[in-house]
Amino acid sequence: MAELFADLFDDLIGQAQAISLLQATLAQGRLATAYLFVGPDGVGRRLAARRFLEGLLAGPDGSVRLRRRLLEGNHPDLLWLEPTYQHQGQLVPASQAAEQGLSKRGLPQLRLEQVREISRFLSRRPLESSRCLVVIEAVEAMAEGAANALLKTLEEPGEGVLILLSSAPERLLATIRSRCQQIPFARLDATAMARVLDRLDPAQSSQPDPDPPALLDLAAGSPGALLHHREQWRALPKGLAGRLLEGSPAPIEALALARDLCEALDLDQQLWLLNWWQWQRWQRDHRASDQRRIERLRGQLRGFVQPRLAWEVALLELMAQEGQPG
Repeated sequence: MAELFADLFDDLIGQAQAISLLQATLAQGRLATAYLFVGPDGVGRRLAARRFLEGLLAGPDGSVRLRRRLLEGNHPDLLWLEPTYQHQGQLVPASQAAEQGLSKRGLPQLRLEQVREISRFLSRRPLESSRCLVVIEAVEAMAEGAANALLKTLEEPGEGVLILLSSAPERLLATIRSRCQQIPFARLDATAMARVLDRLDPAQSSQPDPDPPALLDLAAGSPGALLHHREQWRALPKGLAGRLLEGSPAPIEALALARDLCEALDLDQQLWLLNWWQWQRWQRDHRASDQRRIERLRGQLRGFVQPRLAWEVALLELMAQEGQPG
């Protein structure tokens, strides 16, 4: 029976285990209340969710019109949520923040009001299908109140089906994980990476400058992550990354660098640059103490410590450690 849905996932590359599980679910027609698609960002979890929904709504033959509607989020029985920024009393989805010119000085979150919207959505009668469907991206980006509300929804979902996407399931409540059927997604090998990249970014093959080695390592088998790293790298102000790699700057230069980082980059960009810097320092020095200090800086930035102060203290401490054993 699973072969009836073989063509549905044709464009999902390198995820044989996930495809097999989803095909079997569709063929048998025995749906769980909730599914947890677990794996790195950028390896196809979002695409798999759309194809799974397509199979639920239209069967093995699918529909070009339905596929377009799902891509556009234009189906009355589907609620697709992602972390949001709060701006002038409105919730702005993370994917729309750039086009709206939003200054991202914090990190996006899934908020309590969004989870309450799920409960209201699932309580209504579906309009075109047999059930209401909910997809939640980056479900780990929830505060405690939202997580507890989601748990209650999972305990009483009605006839709906929820699909949760997570790259960090360890940050979810264990009780949320236990109420979901997990669908694992893997990092891609080099051949699969090349196939996906040729499809997603064909112009890159004609670019004169290859990716810096750090970007390929940071992507770690995720084509979506590599595209994101390319975008972040190209958006950096000229020379800023190089200043982070300079050894033992004078204290006044370290303070100026902290100021420039916080004035030029929003928090998402700072966290990305921190990952790149951490990789570069490990390749250069293999100093465990440096890595621990950078991890502490990451926690401070995520924990809403004043970013400039966090960068100033970290840069000064790392400068003082130069030349000392790791």
